[in-house]
Amino acid sequence: MSAVSTGLLLATSGFGAEDAVLIVVIAVLLAASGVLAMAETSLVRMNRVKAKALVDEKKRGARQLARLIENPANFLNPVLLLVLVCQLVSATLVGLVAEHLFGGLGVILGIVFEVVVIFVFFEAVPKNWAVAHADRAALLSAPIVATLIRFPPVRWLSTLLIGLANRIIGVTGEDQEGMHHSYITDSELKAMADVAHEENVIEKEERSFIHSIIDFGDTVAREVMTPRPDMVTVEQDVTVRDALESALAAGYSRIPVEQDGIDDIIGIAYTKDLVRAERVGKADQSVRDSMRPAKFIPESKDVSDLLREMQEEKFHMAIVVDEYGGTAGLVTLEDLLEELVGEIVDEFDVEEPTVERCDDGSVLVNAGYSVDDADELLGAELPHGNWDTVGGLMLDLVGRVPDNGDSVEVEGFRLTAVDVRGRRIGRIRIESTGSPADGEEDDALVRRRAGDASRNGS
Repeated sequence: MSAVSTGLLLATSGFGAEDAVLIVVIAVLLAASGVLAMAETSLVRMNRVKAKALVDEKKRGARQLARLIENPANFLNPVLLLVLVCQLVSATLVGLVAEHLFGGLGVILGIVFEVVVIFVFFEAVPKNWAVAHADRAALLSAPIVATLIRFPPVRWLSTLLIGLANRIIGVTGEDQEGMHHSYITDSELKAMADVAHEENVIEKEERSFIHSIIDFGDTVAREVMTPRPDMVTVEQDVTVRDALESALAAGYSRIPVEQDGIDDIIGIAYTKDLVRAERVGKADQSVRDSMRPAKFIPESKDVSDLLREMQEEKFHMAIVVDEYGGTAGLVTLEDLLEELVGEIVDEFDVEEPTVERCDDGSVLVNAGYSVDDADELLGAELPHGNWDTVGGLMLDLVGRVPDNGDSVEVEGFRLTAVDVRGRRIGRIRIESTGSPADGEEDDALVRRRAGDASRNGS
């Protein structure tokens, strides 16, 4: 149809200046709704971490974006309101114009236009583009949205309507002020590191280090300390010479000094102080004269706080006490660093591997092996309670000190006590108790993870 024919058709159908104005208004409203739909999707998908990264990259509009993301409720409600207003008003005007131009048929044409054109071009297209180009869409939208939410009528109207909605559902202003939004969790951070490793963005060691840093904040002194039975101490009345021999035999640079038993630690003897005292002729003096004050901490102290204290107060060893004031163990700066970077072994140290894989698919672990590490090693979910180690778990399950060869089953795995000496379990054998098909798969998984743990010195 030619332009002349179209003009004649519109003229005969009553098309006038008012219709032209309405069409222009419809076009403006639809364009605005498309921009706002893109803004809604891109800003909602944005998080504080990504916004901060864009600020660091000095992207245009990033600072406004970061301010918006700090409190999504400030922009989301006005944007949703404006989108709704634009789409409802434009749809109404389309119906009026279509009915005026084409009569009853125009109503049907208007409905088709609203469903197809408005949805496809001003709802789906902008939102899908925002999903595909999230950063670019958010940076483009941020200045526009920041300007709109500062416009008083928009802010007042959205506040009024949201206040009415909150009143209907019984939410008060105090409730909203008390809401704390969590944008990212520890699990999500770990998952991000796992995905980055799978996509070869970071190395395996970097992924492990990120996991260690995240877990470090949830670790307490009890989980990393050298337990009381493994402590090497000297009595206050022994000579400097004997204390030095004990420290050298154990390979330690610091050794606790006790007065009336291990529950009465009165100081720390430094090997360098003992060597200095011996060289100046004080080898036969009491070690008490050469010791330094001890630092005492509770079992429940966060290791992140302890590491900060060690840095600030310049000490490398602390005595861990239980709730009754008795000695539970000791923790050193090296213990804390090993939580971050893995086992630190001297070139002359000879230590048994913490994890050892067996030909039958089972693994041998020290009784002091962490339950959390065992979960990661085995892909299991072993019970957690008032214990931190696999040995503690087995003691709780058995209900007594097991004998060599005693075993117990839990969560699809069998735990068997190995090398029990007196009241202490030396090692524990862990094997899957699944069905044959599942067992073969589990054994392969355990062997692979045990190999990784042995190579990493876990």
